[in-house]
Amino acid sequence: AIVAQDADLKESARRIAFGKTMNAGQTCVAPDYALVHRSQQDEFIKAYFEVIQQFYPDSIADNPDYTAIVNERQFARLQHYLMDAQQKGAQLIQIEAEAEGRRMPHAVVTDVNDDMQLMQNEIFGPILPIVCYEHINDAIEYINARERPLALYYFGYNKAEQQKVLNETHSGGVCLNETLMTAGMEDMPFGGVGASGMGHYHGHEGFKTFSHAKSVFVRPKFSLMKLIYPPYGTWIQQLIYRLFIR
Repeated sequence: AIVAQDADLKESARRIAFGKTMNAGQTCVAPDYALVHRSQQDEFIKAYFEVIQQFYPDSIADNPDYTAIVNERQFARLQHYLMDAQQKGAQLIQIEAEAEGRRMPHAVVTDVNDDMQLMQNEIFGPILPIVCYEHINDAIEYINARERPLALYYFGYNKAEQQKVLNETHSGGVCLNETLMTAGMEDMPFGGVGASGMGHYHGHEGFKTFSHAKSVFVRPKFSLMKLIYPPYGTWIQQLIYRLFIR
């Protein structure tokens, strides 16, 4: 997720938080990290946690709207990501410090780097790393230096910058000023590119993906195919090649 410098930070934080809190981040299109202008990191984090508290005003221990991590193995994996990041210099920010069973508090991680396992794998959990940038070109370069994502989210209303991101990045799909909806629109093709997947489904594209178009070629009784049969080098073959072969 890219948060442009001129974006509405509170609304961007709200929409990113929705994408990250859905099923506790356990969806394939949950934002794995947020690219935020360096001067706005603190303001964005404040807005993000304000939204989380609005979404889940009660303790996660007894909140019926809050989802647990699917099993102990995945819970341990996420805890390891946090421990590994902290050991390598990252700062961890959480509203609630302790998990309740497998109900894991939402966390923001700053000062991240590529040595951290958190930044090497799909997170699939309620952890949002923040990556700071100075110029939109830096954000684009950061994305392009990594495997192509299944979904890319851009927040900001500058039309020229929106188009720049669309033109200069590769991803399975893009949402402008929203999250998740690349997968939620039944009549829009959904799928990855490169490491994030192959092909599309939903709607007409899904019908084509899961169907086989059988090719049938029919030659009528009268045919000029014999003109290109061997032996080769005749004047008519040379004329055909000149006119039709590119």
